[in-house]
Amino acid sequence: MKAVIQRARQASVTVDGEITGKIDRGMLILLGVGHDDNEAHAEMLAGKIARLRIFPDERDVPNLSLLNTGFEALVVSQFTLMADTRKGNRPGFAGAAPPEQAEQLYNAFVQFLREQIGEGSVATGRFAAMMDVAFVNEGPYTVLLESKIV
Repeated sequence: MKAVIQRARQASVTVDGEITGKIDRGMLILLGVGHDDNEAHAEMLAGKIARLRIFPDERDVPNLSLLNTGFEALVVSQFTLMADTRKGNRPGFAGAAPPEQAEQLYNAFVQFLREQIGEGSVATGRFAAMMDVAFVNEGPYTVLLESKIV
């Protein structure tokens, strides 16, 4: 799994003119699922993200996480994170999980994250839909995480 984490002042996802997920301050999480990923990857990555200290404390040092701020998370499925661009100019997506596997692991990740930071603190997009994602990147602050379990 790969996740692009962006610290956000606000974020929302719209599908067919309807807002499907919206948060105030917190994290926008773009999540890509690979064909070798499993629930252990989803659980590990959700825990890492919940504990990721990227929010400023009173000294403006990034010492705070979703766990101790009460901030929210918006999780958006993004198979394009699995793109292979080593050859040619068109990305290849052979490394992305098939839709059924990806959706199951996306949902597992969301559930693991909800267990960490609270049910009402995690919003989502709509899996496999064309989504408009809007957000204000605070900082800007962006982190790439991968769930390689050895």
